[in-house]
Amino acid sequence: MSEPGTEMAGRVVLITGGGREKGQGAAEGRLFASHGATVILADVLDEEGERTAGSIEGAEYLHLDVTSEAEWDAVVADIMARHGRLDVLINNAGIARMGRLVNTPMSDWDLTIAVNQTGVFLGMRAGAKAMIEADNGGSIVNISSVAGMVGLFGSTAYGASKWAVRGMTKIAAKELGRHQIRVNSIHPGFIDTDMLAQGNFDDETRAKMARSAPIGRLGVPEDIANMALYLSTDAAGFVTGQEFVVDGGWYG
Repeated sequence: MSEPGTEMAGRVVLITGGGREKGQGAAEGRLFASHGATVILADVLDEEGERTAGSIEGAEYLHLDVTSEAEWDAVVADIMARHGRLDVLINNAGIARMGRLVNTPMSDWDLTIAVNQTGVFLGMRAGAKAMIEADNGGSIVNISSVAGMVGLFGSTAYGASKWAVRGMTKIAAKELGRHQIRVNSIHPGFIDTDMLAQGNFDDETRAKMARSAPIGRLGVPEDIANMALYLSTDAAGFVTGQEFVVDGGWYG
């Protein structure tokens, strides 16, 4: 058994959507680094991403548009050339374009599917190829949402993309298991990040969100990071193809 704080020593971790200093990806990066991992944060927010990576000891930053097949291939090739392995992929990048079915424009639908669904597909494909090549096994953690567990009112495009992530996760787990690559999905509830802030929810609405969870608060990025870390360690060595809801009890 590894010493506490060294569970990820020697492992290379790629986290998409890691550019925002107060975001979920950055929280994951800080936690993984504190447990000994070499962390690569990837995003399209280059200036902020560089600062965020610079605030995490030993972390690196790479530009990555998750909707681009060519950029995925280039980033993974870069990691393999410099580190010789990729042990963990956290498909964290995502956007929220909320709206009722009849009010959802095609532009919102296309962008949401491109980032949240196609981005995860491209990431799993590129990451799995690298893991198979390195022959060290690995863990892929896809960040979905409680909107991928239930029909969430007013979330046609977002919900569709997150249900797809849940399904792709299960299929990939079956296909990649023989390579000792585990694939799981995390389904956050209301997490207090910039994405939630972009919804322009007033204080009363945010308070209602907090009260809607039996635990009585909004989630914080570290709640998701802790689950991602567990799923990436040897402690979860027999866990694959599963969804993990982290929402303070809202869905349950």
